[in-house]
Amino acid sequence: MAEYQRIEFVIGKDGRITEQVSGAVGSHCTEITAALENALGRVEKQELTSEYDGAAQVSESLPHRLDQGNA
Repeated sequence: MAEYQRIEFVIGKDGRITEQVSGAVGSHCTEITAALENALGRVEKQELTSEYDGAAQVSESLPHRLDQGNA
């Protein structure tokens, strides 16, 4: 069976974007999102879950707001 990574984005009412990565192990989860995070702007905070050393999930908040004309 092929392995895949899932990246889920949630855009809050305040325009903040939260991403969650699953299916990536270790630092691979941050590597696969780096280009997109650079395009969206500064990462405000990063929380690595307890699964980081196994089937990693990462949740990050980006200060990017949709109402800033960056969409």
